[in-house]
Amino acid sequence: MSPDTGFFIPHLPAILLAATPTSLSLPLLLLLIFGVAKLFANVCERFGQPGIVGEILAGVVLGPSVLNWVQPDHLLHALAEMGVLFLLFRVGLEVKASDLMRVGGTALLVACVGVALPFAAGWAIMYAAGGSNVETIFVGAALTATSVGITAQVLASRGWLQARASQVILAAAVIDDILGLLILSLVSSVAEGHVNLEALATTGVIAFGFMILVASYGARTMQQIIPRVERRLKVQEGQFTLAMVLLFALALLAVYAGVAAIVGAFLAGMALSEAVTPRVHDLTHGVTELLLPFFLAGIGLHVELSVFSDRPTLELAVAVCVLAIFSKLIACGLGAFRLGRGDMLRVGVGMIPRGEVGMVVAQIGLSLGVVEERVYAIVVLMAIVTTLVAPPLLKIAYRSSRPGIPEQKFTLA
Repeated sequence: MSPDTGFFIPHLPAILLAATPTSLSLPLLLLLIFGVAKLFANVCERFGQPGIVGEILAGVVLGPSVLNWVQPDHLLHALAEMGVLFLLFRVGLEVKASDLMRVGGTALLVACVGVALPFAAGWAIMYAAGGSNVETIFVGAALTATSVGITAQVLASRGWLQARASQVILAAAVIDDILGLLILSLVSSVAEGHVNLEALATTGVIAFGFMILVASYGARTMQQIIPRVERRLKVQEGQFTLAMVLLFALALLAVYAGVAAIVGAFLAGMALSEAVTPRVHDLTHGVTELLLPFFLAGIGLHVELSVFSDRPTLELAVAVCVLAIFSKLIACGLGAFRLGRGDMLRVGVGMIPRGEVGMVVAQIGLSLGVVEERVYAIVVLMAIVTTLVAPPLLKIAYRSSRPGIPEQKFTLA
């Protein structure tokens, strides 16, 4: 254990440890995660699979389940959070708000159906397995929210962001995130023995209002503000500086509005998509490439395979993973029925990953003492499995994709 960084890197080869003073713990950790993640990504790309799969598997190999060289800690968590913030910001830069608003009707339906069915499926399987009432609803909640970061990375890396199905996936995932966080707040309140429906309703109104306000007026406002402010700045890379200020400001406002910071990051990128030069896109891409492996490998680091040596636990885990995949695939696919069979499949597959969202739900349940260790491990495995299966399935689903005809613009009515 390094006293100045808090990193835990046990069981490294003795010769490496002998040559590595304590002050090199941070560079060593960064080298291990970034280097191994990129190495695994390259191997996956050579075999025709998305590199994102390799980066997650790198975390599994480096983590407690295999080599036990790296364990999750607060600094790794912070790097992962930064990685996913920049990922969603980069994706937002490639998306026009007007395009996203046009598919809002279908996206809202996809998100609502895609929350209801997985929640019911998770509750039902845990009830059948004999879980407590609170435990069943926590597992149900863990199955609801899509991890937009995973799907967004695949879509961006393959150049599919402008396809109609991709627009629906991104909009639905943002709405899904809001609904999932509201469900999590409700479930946590039930576990603690008190439910404030008025506070939940207020949070929901503020969250949706924040999202619609920024999506509707953000781009227009930034097109007027950015050139004026940039002319007064003396610092180098003035536009990039302004972009970073907006990114962190909207991420902070999103948290205060009751949604995840990544939603604010995505909206910040979307607001700037028509107001900044390609230079900002390039700089953002570079920062994202640096930080993203820590987010992806961090997902793999949370896997603990030893728990599944117990056969009933393994069988329950397999059942939960299967339900998690097919409940989103079917529900979100049906929600996109007006787009046609091809886009129904793409939307359904794109909404499968749970990623860090499911793990956050499980962690809260564990900290409240209402979720057993084995159930926590099952939810984490479900998050990993759904994250790993989505990229190859997306590659298949988008094989013949073409951007579609925009829909009618979404309104609150």
